[in-house]
Amino acid sequence: MTVPAYPLQWPDGLPRTERKATSQFKTGLSTALKNVKGALEAFARDSGRAVTDIVLSSNVGGLALETPKDTGVAAWFTWDGEQRCIAVDRYPKPEDNLQAIYHILEARRTEIRHGGLHIVRQTFKGFTALPAPEPWHDVLGVSHEATNDQINAAFNALAKKAHPDMPGGSADWMARLNAARARGLK
Repeated sequence: MTVPAYPLQWPDGLPRTERKATSQFKTGLSTALKNVKGALEAFARDSGRAVTDIVLSSNVGGLALETPKDTGVAAWFTWDGEQRCIAVDRYPKPEDNLQAIYHILEARRTEIRHGGLHIVRQTFKGFTALPAPEPWHDVLGVSHEATNDQINAAFNALAKKAHPDMPGGSADWMARLNAARARGLK
């Protein structure tokens, strides 16, 4: 499955942080990116397993000068034959969340050195990626910059077809629409 880098693709079922913590990191965005890249390369070397299909997904995009409202970062990659995702939204700046991912990867490298590959495989069961949600704007057929009114109008029009009581409708289709509307309105 291809995961887009922008906007943020948070793994389904992973709870979001309600209250942000103060970060002690002093790392800028470019350094945090370099750190994560280096940690993934070192992790692959240490584990003897390739790390591929790397996508760092966030709401940092374009030439925006201000910090996005949702500062979470999700590092998606394939390792040991499975898609994994390490997602962090604990801190108020994307670079701090990215630096936290770096430290999580470094902790897995420590596990390899001291406990072996079987320890990391056990730990990584928690990072086995649930499917990334479909981009809400694609499901609803609107722009990712759509207003709440546009989101609701698109939802209402599609719900008339998707509702399980309608011919051709289904609970799954309706659930996709409900999830997409909730993500879009958020």
